[in-house]
Amino acid sequence: MVSKPTNNRAKAIVDAAAAGGWCVPAMCLYNLEGIIASVRAAEAKKSPLLIQLFPWAVEYADGLLVHAAAEAAKKAKVPVAVHMDHCQSPEMVKRAADLGGFDGIMVDMSHYEKEENLKLTTELTEYCHARGIITEAEPGRINGGEDGVSDTAELEGILTTPEQAQQFISTGIDWLAPAYGNVHGKYGPKGPQLQYDRLKSIRESTKGQVELVLHGAGMEYFGTDNGKLIQENVSYGIAKANINDIVNGPYMDYVQQNAGKVGLTKLIEEATSVMQKETEKCMDWCKSSGQAGSVKMP
Repeated sequence: MVSKPTNNRAKAIVDAAAAGGWCVPAMCLYNLEGIIASVRAAEAKKSPLLIQLFPWAVEYADGLLVHAAAEAAKKAKVPVAVHMDHCQSPEMVKRAADLGGFDGIMVDMSHYEKEENLKLTTELTEYCHARGIITEAEPGRINGGEDGVSDTAELEGILTTPEQAQQFISTGIDWLAPAYGNVHGKYGPKGPQLQYDRLKSIRESTKGQVELVLHGAGMEYFGTDNGKLIQENVSYGIAKANINDIVNGPYMDYVQQNAGKVGLTKLIEEATSVMQKETEKCMDWCKSSGQAGSVKMP
């Protein structure tokens, strides 16, 4: 097995969060406005940041958005790295790894049968590690769907067990995204139904081997209590939270309400400011504000 990367920007950021008891905001972004807004927020709040893109960002304009994100991360005055979320085919994992610009890739083979999932995850993790890229995987099944990702809403949610977590650790991954009642997208009228005992047992069985990351930090989960719920998850070992609709929703609302009423450049600038303000809130909730100096970047 190829040794794990050591001089990796994404790993350095998440390792610091895990050690410090705070959470890295991983902003799921789709355009230049989102990248600019997130980096500006990170610099304003002195917060580490992960710019998180989907495979669509590689397919759209042949990866130009990825290179823009990598350039923004490199120039940022605070620790910033670029991660790919939910890469669902071996071909895309390799294309993204060879493209350059990604510090991490989520190897999401969860739509394969268990044995094939583990086999592919092992092979692709070795492929990424050989290129200095860390990997993330999802044992169990986190229900819901996200833009550019196959809809999983009809699949039965299979919650992660400590035994499953160990099986995935054996593939060589660096980050683990457990399923413990969290979902992608909307939670419904009851809100999050999280099994903290399950999360605690997973953390106890994996501590020192991988870091835990949260999928499904949606508006109902994350944006209604000034971060109280996310901090509860952090207390059980969560060190990275994927954030999407909290920042992209207000951006889309602003564009919809103001398109045609102001000039295009003003629309772009003001929509970027809207995203920045929402991103700064997330950094406060994650307690990552002010933590830039705690990250030892390679």
